[in-house]
Amino acid sequence: MAQAMKIAIVDDEQDMRQSISQWLALSGFETETFASAEEALKVVGAEYPGVVVTDIRMPGMDGMQFLKKLMSLDSSLPVIMITGHGDVPMAVEAMRVGAFDFLEKPFNPDRMTELAKKATVRRRMALDARALRRELGDGTTIMKKLIGASPVMERLREDILDLGQSDGHVLIDGETGTGKTLVAHALHAVGAKAGRKFVVASCAGQEEDDLGRRLFGPMEDGGTQPLVEEARGGTLVLEDIEALPDKLQAKLLAWINDQGTPAETRVVAVSNLQEQGKTCEDCMRPDLYYRLAAMKITLPPLRQRGEDILMLFTRLADQFADEYGCPAPTVSAQEAAQLLQAPWPGNIRQLTNIAERAVLQSRRGSGTISSLLMNDHDEVQPVMTTEGKPLKEYVEAFERMLIDNTMRRHKGSIVGVMDELCLPRRTLNEKMAKYGLQRADYL
Repeated sequence: MAQAMKIAIVDDEQDMRQSISQWLALSGFETETFASAEEALKVVGAEYPGVVVTDIRMPGMDGMQFLKKLMSLDSSLPVIMITGHGDVPMAVEAMRVGAFDFLEKPFNPDRMTELAKKATVRRRMALDARALRRELGDGTTIMKKLIGASPVMERLREDILDLGQSDGHVLIDGETGTGKTLVAHALHAVGAKAGRKFVVASCAGQEEDDLGRRLFGPMEDGGTQPLVEEARGGTLVLEDIEALPDKLQAKLLAWINDQGTPAETRVVAVSNLQEQGKTCEDCMRPDLYYRLAAMKITLPPLRQRGEDILMLFTRLADQFADEYGCPAPTVSAQEAAQLLQAPWPGNIRQLTNIAERAVLQSRRGSGTISSLLMNDHDEVQPVMTTEGKPLKEYVEAFERMLIDNTMRRHKGSIVGVMDELCLPRRTLNEKMAKYGLQRADYL
């Protein structure tokens, strides 16, 4: 959940800071007060989750010096200045330096509340954008989102790490809902361009002229750059590349060729055609296709990922349970087998929807995972999957997942796991040995 926004109130007059604090608290804000700028700087820094309200006239470090210090720490931090009548020119100067706004004494409390709301919204957006940039630039963080222990996922992570080190263009294809844009993020995050621009555009659903201007310019309003300029030096992701009209394919190829080698801007093309019986190659001019597909990643469908399905469902259900404030649903062996047998045409996106609906119906105390699967698929075969594996293998996969989750929950306590799963020690030891689970990994 998002962290609550705070308001730091800085004023050397106790009555003033207390009255502002009380008013803003009544308006629903979380406040903290400081008698001096020096005291506030011990708490307020570059990652401060909120905004600052400060007087201009203070002993020691005054409001203008305080503002300049805050702007040097984080220029996106909203600072609302409080000024007396004679300090208005100074407040105007403060706005030039970077203050969010100023209030002249005596001020209307409702105006204070209005400014606080606008400032906290801006701060929230700035911190969220910063967190997203940090996440997309952190290869370790984003690679952890590519969950799965199946051989196809191990190979996918290895491919991302290998191709991420190159400046060459990449084509990503695979069925809908398999996480192609996430893989594009990961390629950017683990490569040399990680700290540079990452720009995503869809080639579908736009008129050719509008798409052409958005990609290559000229822009009609004159106030924004075309995407090829915006992404310069970084990564440009083109989703639904198969929808790019022939004329724009030629323009894209010319732009790629003009960059030379190594390319200044990396193009990652994303195709969704695999499940439609066509390939990206069928819909693109050959010279562009072979430029983009020199490095290619095909994402595995969920139905080929075996035990990953249970791992993903458990993680997703836990996340939704936290979000909705209720226990995660219990998965029976039969339901686990059905999860593993389902064809999953919508892949991870469909699994996410099933997990959320399972949590919601569990909160109401009704419904089963089986019923959700039956609603999504006309028929879920009871014994064999589309990959031809017997039910016994999937029941064993469920058993391994159950012991693994319980061991993690009890931090390796054998007694706790025995009690929860009603297993004698010898049986638990045998099953852990069978599934390659080590108690030391959970301590």
